[in-house]
Amino acid sequence: MLEGWFLWFILFWAVVLIGLFAIGGYFMFRKFLKALPKEDGRSTLDWEEYYVNKSLHLWTPESKEMLNELVSPVPELFRPVAKQKIAGRIGQLALREKAKRIEFDHIIRGYILATPKRDHKFLKKKLEELQIDDTPYRNLYQFSRD
Repeated sequence: MLEGWFLWFILFWAVVLIGLFAIGGYFMFRKFLKALPKEDGRSTLDWEEYYVNKSLHLWTPESKEMLNELVSPVPELFRPVAKQKIAGRIGQLALREKAKRIEFDHIIRGYILATPKRDHKFLKKKLEELQIDDTPYRNLYQFSRD
């Protein structure tokens, strides 16, 4: 029979493991939902990849560097996913506008529209650090996804 400190040790680890499984399951389920096809037959991830691949020739070294700089506050573990999502939205904007190359304006608008409202404070802080005025883009903050 389990008694004393060993019982508490086992209970502690049981709670920790259940918590970790729940957190992992939550993130796996979110990824699963993004991989499900929509009405048009493509998933959210498929569309992101499509726009990134279609707009790849529009990216200049400066625009890639600016995107890397703007996503630098994102934790390194999540940065590739964030870059893919933001680059997909930027590519969508650039292709829709038939742009010759991806400009700073596309990067800022795509970043705002691709990120949830709770993450806009990081963008605002980063733009402030880079001494970039975000006044022309303030109206976009209300249209971003939640």
